[in-house]
Amino acid sequence: MAVEQGHDVGACKRVDGGITRVFQLLGKRWTGPIVAVLTGGPAYFTDLRRAVPGISERMLSDRLTELGAAGLLVREVDEGPPLRVSYRLTAAGAALEPALWELKEWAKVHLPEGAQPPEC
Repeated sequence: MAVEQGHDVGACKRVDGGITRVFQLLGKRWTGPIVAVLTGGPAYFTDLRRAVPGISERMLSDRLTELGAAGLLVREVDEGPPLRVSYRLTAAGAALEPALWELKEWAKVHLPEGAQPPEC
């Protein structure tokens, strides 16, 4: 084992691979709010756009594509007329609901609205 000035370099803590994968996907802007909206049930594209203030159609489309590729949601085409596209969470996506609820509760306590993050 390498020891550098009394410090065991091999014993350094490393981020868990699962945490890295989760935040590579859900840490992207807009992704969490999209999943949170879909925990309430399937939604049409236009409803998602209204439910996530500030997101562009292009960004919403990109994030939905990423979530679909990750197996967290499915895209369903309602033939109509009129033709409409809806999105719903898969079992894997729906399994995020308890974690999202916990994060929401944590934010109420530790990130109150209007509060500025602490300075270093």
